Amino acid sequence: MKSFVLHGCALMLVLLLAGCQSAPQPANLPVDDLVSAFRQLDQSLASGDLNGAESQLVSLQQRAVGDTRLEQYQRQLAEAHLQQGQTALQAGDLDSATKALSRARSLMPQAPALTTGLDGAITQARETELAMAAQQRQADEQAAARADAMRLEQARQLRLSAERQAAAQATQPANTPAPAPAKAQAKLINPAAANSVIALPMLDTQDNERLRSLLDAVAADMVAFNCAVRIEVRQSKDFPWVASLLNARIKRLDPGFSPRISHVIKPAQVPQLILSPAR
Repeated sequence: MKSFVLHGCALMLVLLLAGCQSAPQPANLPVDDLVSAFRQLDQSLASGDLNGAESQLVSLQQRAVGDTRLEQYQRQLAEAHLQQGQTALQAGDLDSATKALSRARSLMPQAPALTTGLDGAITQARETELAMAAQQRQADEQAAARADAMRLEQARQLRLSAERQAAAQATQPANTPAPAPAKAQAKLINPAAANSVIALPMLDTQDNERLRSLLDAVAADMVAFNCAVRIEVRQSKDFPWVASLLNARIKRLDPGFSPRISHVIKPAQVPQLILSPAR
């Protein structure tokens, strides 16, 4: 009898397990479209996508008229715009702060106190900006006035100096001889000598920097003492080079001066110049 009961219990247990395994599983229930839309709105707000969140809120206001959650999200979006405006204000971007304030007001027109703080801060920042601009304009005007006064004073001083000079010349006796021009100082030659020899060893070593420097002084003496010059070089090709450098320097000193230049080829001699002042 006991064995029969045990066999009966085992059979019932097997049948129950089989029934559980063959019972149909519940299918995945579809998610409500509004629930999905509200989730997307939450994600947009969390990520700071305020334009997307505002577009989603408008859509929900049309689809879920009377849903009590809409006012809460509308307030959250307005507060997010206010926060964005505060950040822009701290960065000195008054235009972006003003736009953010306008968006917050349009979202919560029935709660003007919500936007009072940012509104006042923007107004104060605008006033400060205008005051600073006015101070800068005033400083610029004062600087311009000082510059004009300085120019007028300089012109007045120049005019007074010219008047004093003219008055001094008018009171000077007519027979007072004009001061003699300063006597020219020779750089390389002896003006009292018939000829002065100037060596050009740098022509052999092709030291053009020293050659140019020396010819600066030679040209000054030629113009000051009306010297003729004879260029003595080892090769024919050296003469045009020296002559062109010398002529260029003479023209810079006195474009009207006509240099008297000749040359001699002496292969065995160190290059040199012979300068002869006019008598």
